[in-house]
Amino acid sequence: MKQIAEELKQAGIEKVWTVEPLANHTTWRIGGPADLLIQPKDKESLIKVLQIVHRHEIPWSVIGRGSNLLVRDRGIRGAVLKVTEGLSHCEFRGEEVCVGAGYSMIRLAMETGKMGLTGMEFAGGIPGTVGGAVYMNAGAHGSDLSRILIEAEILFEDGEVKVLTNEEMNFSYRTSLLQQRKGIVVEARFRLQPGDRKEIAATLAANKERRRETQPLQMPCAGSVFRNPPGDHAGRLIEAAGLKGYRYGGAQVSEIHANFIVNRGGATATDVLTLINHIRSTIQTKFGVDLHPEVLVVGEG
Repeated sequence: MKQIAEELKQAGIEKVWTVEPLANHTTWRIGGPADLLIQPKDKESLIKVLQIVHRHEIPWSVIGRGSNLLVRDRGIRGAVLKVTEGLSHCEFRGEEVCVGAGYSMIRLAMETGKMGLTGMEFAGGIPGTVGGAVYMNAGAHGSDLSRILIEAEILFEDGEVKVLTNEEMNFSYRTSLLQQRKGIVVEARFRLQPGDRKEIAATLAANKERRRETQPLQMPCAGSVFRNPPGDHAGRLIEAAGLKGYRYGGAQVSEIHANFIVNRGGATATDVLTLINHIRSTIQTKFGVDLHPEVLVVGEG
């Protein structure tokens, strides 16, 4: 990997690390090392990185800010492409906004509000990047990305760059085409509506206060762990099962919100996965409901 890292640097890719602990790059503060961690500085360098990685025939994966992500304790083999600051442009075009995949969703919600555009308020508490949000069709407060996305530019595994429409992204609840066909979000274009700046700011503030009161934001976590089953809420089921506060190793079901698992200190991915499996089996036994994880689990156990 050191040889490939050197080749990347010679190609103008400055931010390259070998055997980098991914606990330093996830909001859970959990995760073993990546053989190679690469942070492209723009679209051109992203394409170049993928070409070099393919030439050496090593596996690759993508992360953003590391929210909604659990990296197993032995880490990730091959190359991990971190798409954040290098692809974080934001351009307003009337009621549309064109945003790089590395742009913060929280920041985007704030900036669109300042421009007097409504439709992005739901994203004010989503801690990830635009790329990750498109990949997962992220949502909150009764809305999601599929309702406002016009199109997304995708760099596919074979090197092809395509602009896909909303329909072509095959969105559904917390899923998209990218969970079936491997690719990297480069840019997204959203359509919003004119709104009252004060009303938008008030909605964002109210949502922020609600999160502060109902989510364990002061502790390392990854957001909601389970998808809500049809007609119910995962957090309600977990609390009703008596699992609020349940702990395994350094991982604990939050005492504030039962659909969050927090890192109490020194938690491993094994701790979290053990807790996830215990929750699933308990909810299945008590209520006959199969909870499906919303967090993406990657790497080697």
